[in-house]
This record gives sequence, structure tokens and C-alpha cells, in this order.
Amino acid sequence: MTEAAMRGLMMDDYQLSLTAVIERAGQFSAARKVVSRRPDGTIHRTTLGACVQRARQLSSALRALGIRDGDRVATLLWNQPEHLELYFGVPLMGAVIHTVNPRLHRDELAFIVGDAEDRVVVVDESLLPVLDSFRADHRFEHVIVVSRSGSLPEGTLDYDVLLSAAGPMSWPELSEGQASAMCYTSGTTGRPKGVVYSHRALVLHSLVAALPDQMGLSSRDTILPVVPMFHVNAWGIPYIAAFSGAALVLPGPKLDAVSVLDLLADEKVTMTAGVPTVWMAVLQALDAEPGRWDLSALERLIVGGSAVPRSMLEGFDRHGLTVVQAWGMTETSPLGSVNRLAADLFDAGAEEQYEYRARQGIPSPFVEIRARGEDGELIPWDDSAMGELEVRGPWVAASYHHGLGADRFTDDGWFKTGDVVKLDARGCIRICDRSKDLVKSGGEWISSVDLENHLMAHSAVAEAAVIAIPDERWGERPMAVVVLNEGGHATAEELCSHLSGQFAKWQVPERVEFVESIPRTATGKFKKLALRERFAADTTAAAVSSGTS
Repeated sequence: MTEAAMRGLMMDDYQLSLTAVIERAGQFSAARKVVSRRPDGTIHRTTLGACVQRARQLSSALRALGIRDGDRVATLLWNQPEHLELYFGVPLMGAVIHTVNPRLHRDELAFIVGDAEDRVVVVDESLLPVLDSFRADHRFEHVIVVSRSGSLPEGTLDYDVLLSAAGPMSWPELSEGQASAMCYTSGTTGRPKGVVYSHRALVLHSLVAALPDQMGLSSRDTILPVVPMFHVNAWGIPYIAAFSGAALVLPGPKLDAVSVLDLLADEKVTMTAGVPTVWMAVLQALDAEPGRWDLSALERLIVGGSAVPRSMLEGFDRHGLTVVQAWGMTETSPLGSVNRLAADLFDAGAEEQYEYRARQGIPSPFVEIRARGEDGELIPWDDSAMGELEVRGPWVAASYHHGLGADRFTDDGWFKTGDVVKLDARGCIRICDRSKDLVKSGGEWISSVDLENHLMAHSAVAEAAVIAIPDERWGERPMAVVVLNEGGHATAEELCSHLSGQFAKWQVPERVEFVESIPRTATGKFKKLALRERFAADTTAAAVSSGTS
């Protein structure tokens, strides 16, 4: 008989719940500012400590309404302090916050709140029309309205009145395995699926995300999350800020370039985060009026949601601003990888550095990666072979709500992301495409992402999406859909010639279509299915469109 392994003498039963994170913020970072811009443009100022105190009152108010452990509380709110209070108060009372995306179609909204079995919804008065569009399809037991006008629809409750009548709750001890939050996938392939986050997952995510080689956050930072709080927990930023003691600037619904830049400058923001579409508009505004905004405090822009074109990296570098690319998904809470320049590249030339920075980075601590090719075998990390990325880790989903989408998980416990990647010797990820968006021409794969990024490096191009269209000879061929900059001019031939310097002839699209705008999903990604439906049927088009815009 072998001797039993020696056990550590630590408090291993200490539960990693969000309670410790939020209570720490209230105790040690109470004076840190929380600034928000209301839908009418006015600025509201409060503190992290006040939000924690109001969260305790919110917990008591919800308990009085009958909300118990595991009950889902839906939110239809912007990036605003009431949303932060719900992020704190709902999970810490043992219930589950379910952030709902108001930009979705009413049918999707009705499905999502029904699938989640939400008992209560908290809605900003500016979003009442959205709620009304699907409310008849799901019976909420209570509708709570964040109102500034004082006018409430019949049968609803006033958020502030509820809180003012409630005493602060002493939050109960919770198990780290309890559900804390829910988000739904985008539903680009079938119905949206619910991802249920545990307390442990979000605590570990917050700890790691604050590390220097991740988001690099501390109590000296002021964060402006452009990413909505209804999208993947605002990338975890509310909890990361509470953990680190950082100040928060919440922009509300006004996310045009000038409004974002005004807040960044006025509040001396040190870190901001959002999807590339927002930063493309911000870069155009900076180029149009250099020197208008003092952004000397801004140290980094965390950009994710889709691949960042090199032209964006170079553009912000011109203004002394650093873009840090990250990758993640709803199923990864969302942080999966961050691209911080490798130490051995600090003295490298600009070309080599940009080549590296255009990738999605190495996996975050505790996130494991591998990729599997078409033949079912794991691909080598040679930056040449392509395969579907698979991940696992303590904040990666192990299944979906109600057991849907079981085919997305491998038998040995990895999540299949649907992203087709190359991995270099460092383990640095280069996303080539979504598996459903790759172009397979004559048996060879063509990356739409690479083509898009190079097209957007052209001075006349504002946005570009590349899709697969049917081809009798090759099976599929790539087609480019392009939006030109205001005042920009380029022909299809010029753009194809621009691509020819970087891509083989068989990879270059024969067809370019110019449009005024590219349709987007509710999370800001290109809606390629809509583009395929619009253009793919037209297989009789000329080899190269000769139109300009």
C-alpha cells in the first residue's frame, strides 16, 4: 500500500464568489468615481462605494419581490450606474443577472427571455419601446423602470423608489459553483444559446484580466467600456474594475466618435475597450481634427470582437495611441487571448512588430488552446497549417443552457470555437476566418479576414467584407464588398491590383461590389449571411465590377 499524498494546510474551502470582489471595492475603493452619460447627454457622477451600497438595497428590494437563489433577473439597460448596481446586487444575493441585448429583433428577444425563464426585467425608460415589442410573448412577474421623467407605464415599478424603501442586505455566503450571470450567443447559426457563468469563473477571469500582460489594470486606472454591458458582461470590465479599484466612465447609448472622444478627454481615461467598428470611426475623427482632444492620459485601447486590420494599428500609432488586440467569445467569459508585443520583438523593426501585433495574441493564463485540421488531426504550431481552434479553461463554458449545442464540445472536454486559425511557434493565434466564412476555391482555403484587412489598408477604403460566392469551375470564389471613405475614389481594378501585391492570383477576388454600408449584427460584426444572400445568387455578373463609388 502506498502512502497517501501529503495535503496542503490551506483554507481550500474558501469560496471564490463575487462577494469578495464587490465587498473589497466597497471597503477599499469606495471613493473611486463612476461617471455616466445619460441618454439625454447629461453627466451623472457617483462613486464605486455608493454603487455597492445601492446594490445592497437592490438585493433587499428584489428579495421582497420574491426573487430567490437561481432566479433570473433580466436587464434592458445601457452602460449606466443602475446596470452596475445590478451587476453587483443580483449575483451577490444568489440570483442570476441576465443581460439582454436591446438591438436584437423582437423574435430573438422573446425567445431569449423565455428560454432563460426571466422572472423580472429592469429596463431604462428609453428602452421601453423595445420591451413593448416582445413583452406580450413573455410574462414577467415584475417590470422595474429606471425613470428620470417620473412617468411610469401602468403596472410597472420605479427603480429608485424600490431602492429607497429597502434596507441594505448583508449578502449571504455563496458557493463558487453557483450561477452568477447569463449571456446568449449571437445566434448566427441557429437559435441563440445561453451561457451560464459561475461565480468562480468570473472571479478567476477578473484576477487574470487585470494582470500586466492582459488588460493591465490597477487602482490608478480610469476605464471607459465602449463595449456594451449587455454584451458578454462588458468583457468582464465591471468586475475587473471592482477587483482592481479602477474608476469607471459609462458612456450610455451615445457611441458616436465625437461623444466617445469627449468623454475620453474630459475624464482622463487611461484604458478603453470596444469593437473595431467604433474605433474606425474614432480614428477618422482624430485624422479629421488632430489636436482637438487631449488624450495624453489614454494608455491603451483594448480592441476585440473581430480582427483588427493593420491599418488601424498604424493609424492610432500616428496619434500616439496604442491598440492592444484581444480575442474571446461569449463562451470564454470572454477573455481568451491578448496580444502584448513579445519581449524578443521589443527591438525588432516596425514591419516585424506590426506583423505580430496584427495577430490575436497568446492564450491568457489558464486558457489552453489547440487546433484541429480538416483531417481531424491536431495541427502543428508552424504558422502554416490551418485548423479550428479549440479551448478549455476555468472560465470556458462546459455546456450550454438546457444542454443545447452539445456538438460544440469534444468528448475530452474542449470547446470548439468555430474560428479557423494558424498558430506560430510561440502559440500566438492568427484568426484566418470563422469556419462558416472561409472560401474554398479549387480545394484550397482562402482567408476572408486576410483579404479584408489588406483591403482596409488602402487609403480609399473605409470598410471591406469578403464573402464566398458559388462558382461552376472552382466551387467558390471570393467576392469583396467595399465601402469607400467619404471623398475616396477607387475602382475594382485598382483594389484587385492592391491585393495582388500581397496575395496569389487565385486568392484575389474577381468581383468587387461598392456599397454605402455593410450590414452588421447586433454586436457590430459584419452580417456576411445577408451579403451572401444579396450577392451570391448573381453568378452571371461580369468578372470584375467596373463601378466606382
